[in-house]
Amino acid sequence: MDSDKNKAASIGRREFLSQISVAVTGSTLALANARGQSLSAEKTSSPAPLLPTIRLGDHSVTRLIVGSNPISGYSYMGPIMDRHMQEYFTPERIAEFLWACEREGINAHQFSSPEEMGPVFRKLRDRGSKMNFICLHSDRSPTSVEKVVNDTLPIAIVHHGGATDTLFREGKSGQVRDFVKRVKDAGVLAGVSAHNPDCIKQIADEGWQVDFFMTCFYYLTRTSEELKKMPPVVTAQIGYSFFASDPTAMTKVVRQVNQPCLGYKILAAGRMCDRDSKVEAAFKFAFEHLKPTDGVIVGMYPRYQDQIRQNAQYTRKYGVLQDT
Repeated sequence: MDSDKNKAASIGRREFLSQISVAVTGSTLALANARGQSLSAEKTSSPAPLLPTIRLGDHSVTRLIVGSNPISGYSYMGPIMDRHMQEYFTPERIAEFLWACEREGINAHQFSSPEEMGPVFRKLRDRGSKMNFICLHSDRSPTSVEKVVNDTLPIAIVHHGGATDTLFREGKSGQVRDFVKRVKDAGVLAGVSAHNPDCIKQIADEGWQVDFFMTCFYYLTRTSEELKKMPPVVTAQIGYSFFASDPTAMTKVVRQVNQPCLGYKILAAGRMCDRDSKVEAAFKFAFEHLKPTDGVIVGMYPRYQDQIRQNAQYTRKYGVLQDT
């Protein structure tokens, strides 16, 4: 009897871990390398056509931009999954992953670790890659911006969202504005990221010379006092509170600002990925609620499923700009 209970408990644990894995990886399409094949193998077919594009300054970038959190080992699911991603994304696999994204029609990547990614980008460019790179950055030291530009040749540098929220809360928004000015002086596009939609509104109202915004669909940096005022219903809660009302609140602000916006965490950091239908619904919601000049940033973890192709397909389906 006890052995049967232990066996059932073991099965239950395996099922739970399996569900968590599916939630993080975000689709149910099988990827070839899950069966022992490598992303380094060149596909026999020609590269896919470019996805629908928007303009960031003088640059034409696809409405789907591949994000950096899985590459950097930020799963938002806890330290075990973080380590899982870190061990998978070796420099060689990162290069092959981004090459696969480009072959699927994606031409932009948002990254956050210049030291790690500089050599990867050089390898990709030597291979003929035309990928555009956008750096998420928070180091406000005098020479940091220039170093990022020299080492990685990005088209843009964006002030980190968590740092933005904190500085605005502390009444230090001037530090973010100074950062924007330094980026523009360095000759690349300047952006600001935020989780709190009030930060985006304030910047727009004050008329900052910002080229674009990165806008999180979930306000993850609420203080404990702010959380107490929120309703108990959340999309999901594993370490962070993802409130179901947040995407509507942020996209309402996005539609009020003139600059292009890049929505991120549209899948609630994997929490809306247990079924293909939910992934598709998230892409549909994003493109229907963003402006035609906006795009999305989506992190991908292709260890088990072909998230690259699935996300590209949903972008082609819902991100096509309609003629007016």
